[in-house]
Amino acid sequence: MNVGTLDRIIRIVLGLALIALTYTGIIGAWGYIGIIPLATGILRWCPLYTIIDIQTCPLHETVKRD
Repeated sequence: MNVGTLDRIIRIVLGLALIALTYTGIIGAWGYIGIIPLATGILRWCPLYTIIDIQTCPLHETVKRD
């Protein structure tokens, strides 16, 4: 897990909002990109954070190998 609580809430709300706006026809099909923040918020893991070594979750520390 590398996504903290506040980060997780923002991702889930943003993802749901984009999907809802697409579903209602307010924005185009590109709004289904909201699946990505929704999934990363639910799973509490962001692959991009892993690549650039960011962690917003204070409970787990990453192990760095030299």
